[in-house]
Amino acid sequence: MLVMQVTIAFAAPAGLWRKALQVPEGTTAGEVLSLSGFAREFPEFTDHLPVLGVYGERCEPSRVLHEADRVELYRPLVFDPQESRRRRVMHRKSKAGRP
Repeated sequence: MLVMQVTIAFAAPAGLWRKALQVPEGTTAGEVLSLSGFAREFPEFTDHLPVLGVYGERCEPSRVLHEADRVELYRPLVFDPQESRRRRVMHRKSKAGRP
């Protein structure tokens, strides 16, 4: 049985949580999530698991991983990025004295 190394990462509010795992070839993203101990570390996500991705590309838990893949867990956005940008622009304009 061939073994490969993968990493799982989560940008938690308190800082980056990351684990490197040695898993058999053919392991899926969902299996790595289960093996990582994420549920123990972040019990608040047991009812609704975060969205998974590999190197910034969203994926299903059934995605088969490859050597050196990084599984990422994405927290839900608490604000609309476009609305946030609009507010920053408005704030800069008001600071500059422009209407």
